[in-house]
Amino acid sequence: MLINLSEVFTLEGKEKTWSVPFEAKSYEGAEGKYPVVSSEPVRVTVKNLGNRKLSVTGETKVTLSIPCARCLEPVEYTCELAFDQELDMKASEDDRVKDLDEQSYVTGYNLDADRMVCNELSLSLPMKVLCKEDCKGICNRCGANLNQGPCHCKEEPKDPRMAAILDIFKAAQEE
Repeated sequence: MLINLSEVFTLEGKEKTWSVPFEAKSYEGAEGKYPVVSSEPVRVTVKNLGNRKLSVTGETKVTLSIPCARCLEPVEYTCELAFDQELDMKASEDDRVKDLDEQSYVTGYNLDADRMVCNELSLSLPMKVLCKEDCKGICNRCGANLNQGPCHCKEEPKDPRMAAILDIFKAAQEE
């Protein structure tokens, strides 16, 4: 959803708040593309700080369907996002890239709320999402979900050089 900021630019100290829907159907990050299960409206407040600088604050809540890092079952993960940024509209694209502050969600007088939320999601998502803390994952041979029970794969040593040591442990367990 694009927000037109032109009326905030007219007067120093002017402030306006918008509540716009988060319209993205999915979030595409470095790890993959995740569907948006639900979202609350994005509440954005923009204030003209003078000298072509803006203060942008806001909040929203987005729930994504992310596969478990161990068993690949879908997990609904909710992110509560709050952002507070200062935009320097005098800075060129090159200056923003140099400062690692690309602000790709502002074009001219328009602020793309969906892109801003996706940027915040990139920073807020954990490295991995688990369906439960003690998730057993999947069998590396047959792909069975080990949370639903053991698979029927024949257990062989992963490294044939370890077979003799495993025989010693099995013998010790039988005694």
